Amino acid sequence: MKIVQIGGSGHYYQVLDAIRADRDLLLAGFAPGSGDEDCTELAKALEREFGTEIYPDFLTMLDEEKPDIAVVNPYFYLNAAISKEVLARGINCYCEKPVALTLEELNDLENYYRKSGVHFAAMFEYRCSPAFAAAYAAVKEGKIGEPLLITAQKSYKLGTRPPFYTRRETYGGTIPWVGIHAIDWIRWMAGQEIIPDQSFHGRKYNSGLGELEVTAICTFRLANGGFATCNIDYFRPAGAPTHGDDRVRVVGTDGIVEVLRERATLIDKDGEHELPAERGKNLFQTFVDQVRGTAKCAVSAEDSFKSTEAALISRNIADKNM
Repeated sequence: MKIVQIGGSGHYYQVLDAIRADRDLLLAGFAPGSGDEDCTELAKALEREFGTEIYPDFLTMLDEEKPDIAVVNPYFYLNAAISKEVLARGINCYCEKPVALTLEELNDLENYYRKSGVHFAAMFEYRCSPAFAAAYAAVKEGKIGEPLLITAQKSYKLGTRPPFYTRRETYGGTIPWVGIHAIDWIRWMAGQEIIPDQSFHGRKYNSGLGELEVTAICTFRLANGGFATCNIDYFRPAGAPTHGDDRVRVVGTDGIVEVLRERATLIDKDGEHELPAERGKNLFQTFVDQVRGTAKCAVSAEDSFKSTEAALISRNIADKNM
């Protein structure tokens, strides 16, 4: 199966891991997402390890290689435009999140997908995390009854960020870049649609990084009358043992499921139990399997669009509240 990659500004590592593990996968081509995206070192590494053909522009690569799958991974503001070029050629598209930076872009992209007849998925890779998958399985199996309250957290180290993070028009905002994972967990765990309610975000103490928001909080209403919140920040201390501190707590009518420090626990009438970790998966591999027709991707196209929509609406509400 022939794969090409466009850009190197997101989480392409899982793609390379899948290619290393599956001999049927060939990384045939690579091109930057734009002329100002410096992918020199990445291109050299791909050429050296995989024998990948390096192209100066992605349109030429798509037309010459005619791949089975294109991995879209440029500066975030180009995700939608490049994905549309991929879908218009009838190529399966695996895209970094957020898949669009505006609701208008998102609607346009979804229309391209509906007409394409191919597969599409966003990189919501946490759905394949052993702890999060175990928590989801417990909720889906009814072990906590009906979910009524969900709280989620994304906390990252700020570290060093590329210049495009400093401008809203190229970055898109911290809610759709970081918070979108927590928003996707809420939709996923709830098993129902969520309605954005109130949101706030701030740039205070953002280390001089222009328009980059370093704190945010979002609230949602669940279709069943429940509620959800997520809090997002870039203030995880440099000395913390991990880059991210990812948490979710799902309160149901019969129990509570929590993910904390990569462990999932269930509290019910019989006490507290650590949930056995689900077998870890590679999200891109599940996408490949869907293209092959042997399994479903862990993230559907519908998930990709709906979670992105909720994140963009939440960001827009936060803008109005600034």
